[in-house]
Formats: sequence, structure tokens, C-alpha cells
Amino acid sequence: MVTQPHDSFRSLGSAPNNRWRVSDAAVNLVRDAVTPHPVSLPATPQHLTLDVNRSALIIIDMQNDFCHAEGWLASIGVDVTPARAPIAPLQALLPTWRAAGGRLVWLNWGNRPDQLNLSPSLLHVYQPTAQGVGLGTPLPGTGAPVLEKGSWSAAVVSELTIAPNDIQIDKYRMSGFWDTPLDSVLRNLGVTSLLFAGVNADQCVMCTLQDANFLGYDCVLLQDCAATTSPPFCMDATLYNVRQCFGFVAKSIDLTMALK
Repeated sequence: MVTQPHDSFRSLGSAPNNRWRVSDAAVNLVRDAVTPHPVSLPATPQHLTLDVNRSALIIIDMQNDFCHAEGWLASIGVDVTPARAPIAPLQALLPTWRAAGGRLVWLNWGNRPDQLNLSPSLLHVYQPTAQGVGLGTPLPGTGAPVLEKGSWSAAVVSELTIAPNDIQIDKYRMSGFWDTPLDSVLRNLGVTSLLFAGVNADQCVMCTLQDANFLGYDCVLLQDCAATTSPPFCMDATLYNVRQCFGFVAKSIDLTMALK
């Protein structure tokens, strides 16, 4: 069989390991092999080994409106101290995760200014009487519209830095898979395992993790990098359900040690 020389082909594809090679006369569909980068760490319900090169760390909603003293939740009387608990563990984990080649996805609320993709049932959660401060409403202190894309409210807290190679995806539901490109991006990158961090653990983190499980991804909740402003029993139930039904629970300090 006669084939064209390799150097006559051009690369076609946005993901390093999901590219065709094409020329004027031929197409090579063979992708580059992914060399495994296994790391092992303690987890529940079982010890865990994962492949960093097929994994992504998804950080959910570590935004001013959820975690800042002048953000939305604080403005309506919620104590955001628990929501800030993941900041320090994430600061410690992220440099090591990036250095190991791990992919990082920031998955955040980023609503349209006209709210045309938000149903009344979703708006009702935050404005049950169509009054008060809800999605898109200017905050009393800063004037920033709640969780609107591009606003201070929707920005990631200043203590956490988004690197140039990190991936940013806006969401509009508690699950990050509905009406977003998250699944398409992960599949294009060849990702099969997802590690979850952020707030609120029992709401947006859990909903996204459940959908990831339903779609066939391996799911790991980093317990010390996830938190909630809900009552403690909500966190307990979240950890129980992840271990029981949807995946694994681990700690970032163990992951960091394994990566090193």
C-alpha cells in the first residue's frame, strides 16, 4: 500500500491528542497515543489510581457573588465564611496540578444580560415573589448585576488566579452540563476522569458531578476543596451520596503528595 510521507500532512484539530493529519489528497485519522500518567492516592470508598493525562479538575462557582463579603450571598444575609474554605486548599493544589500537566476548568455562572435563556422556574428559586436581589439584579453595595457574565459579581475571587491555559466555561443552571459546551470540550480533550471542587457542594457541585456520572465520567469529589453555606447535614449527605452512588471522595493534600 502506498502512503504519502508523514511530512506532507498538516495537523487539523484543536486538542493535542484529537487531531487528524490531512494533505491535499489524503486524510489520516490515527490520533496520537496518550501516555498514561498514573497517580495513586487514598480515597473512599476505595483507594484510587487515576490518569492525570485523562483527567480534568473542575472548579465550580468560586465567584465573588458566592464567596466575597460584598457579594450576592453576603448581601442577603448569608454567612459566606464556609464558601471561602476551599480557597486555601486550592491555592496549594493548583500549582502542582498545573505543573503535572493536569487540565483545569473554571465552571462559573455567567448569565446573559437579557436573561433570555433563564426560565421563570429558575428565576423563582432566587426571587420567589419577583422582588429582592436575584439573578441580574444590581447589588446594593457594588451595583454589579448578580452573576452576569463580565461583571464583578461573576468574577472568580481575587485569591484564585486563572492561568492562560485554563479553560473557562459559563453555566446557567446548577448543573454545568446543561446548555453549555462542557461535555463537548471534555470529550474533545479525551478526558475520562473529573475531579470536583468549589461551591456549593450540595447544589451546583453535586448537580454537575451527578450529571458527569450519568454521562459516563469517573467522578472524584475533593472534600477539602468543596464547601457549602447550607446546614452541615447537607454536606454530610453530599459526601455520603458521592461515595455511595456517584464516585469517590478524596482530599487535595493527598492528591498533591501523589503528584509530587
